Amino acid sequence: MINALDRLVTLLAKLPGVGKKSAGRMAYHILETSPDYARELARELAGLHQAIKHCSVCGAFTETDPCPICMDSGRDTSIICVVERAQDVRVIDESREFHGRFHVLGGLIAPLEGIGPDDLSIGRLLSRVRKEGIREVILAMNPTLEGDTTALYLQKLLKDTGADVTRLASGLPVGGDLEYTDRLTLSRSFRGRIKL
Repeated sequence: MINALDRLVTLLAKLPGVGKKSAGRMAYHILETSPDYARELARELAGLHQAIKHCSVCGAFTETDPCPICMDSGRDTSIICVVERAQDVRVIDESREFHGRFHVLGGLIAPLEGIGPDDLSIGRLLSRVRKEGIREVILAMNPTLEGDTTALYLQKLLKDTGADVTRLASGLPVGGDLEYTDRLTLSRSFRGRIKL
């Protein structure tokens, strides 16, 4: 018979990078701490989708719309860093190497999974590049087959916009994930980006 603890472990194990053993450790930790902590955690989880939205400009996660990055007048508005997912914005921003704006694609071109260019926010990207006078578009997709395919597709589309198209340089491992990249590696990748 499945009890409340088993159900919690099952739910936690569905999180990315969390196996059944780690989920069990988390569940026992929650059980052994104050009930106030468990209530606060449950409250935050329950309200997450109401509190956090996608920025209407860049697509990043935010509590305010537009997001603080899009509203920051100190950022370079002539450069856009294109990323796959909303969480990639935070990873790159925390590196403190990039001082421009962002654009979240919402995924990568992956024909085998049924994801094509029309499923991503590529049209909004092209519109932003043209309307906002962007001089450089940095393609910061993960160095995977899908990331490379998406970067090549975007490079061709952006060719006639007048903006330079660059891609993060060496430092990011092939098959790696931006979310797990350390700050130094990410910094070197930004400094060593190349024009495509």
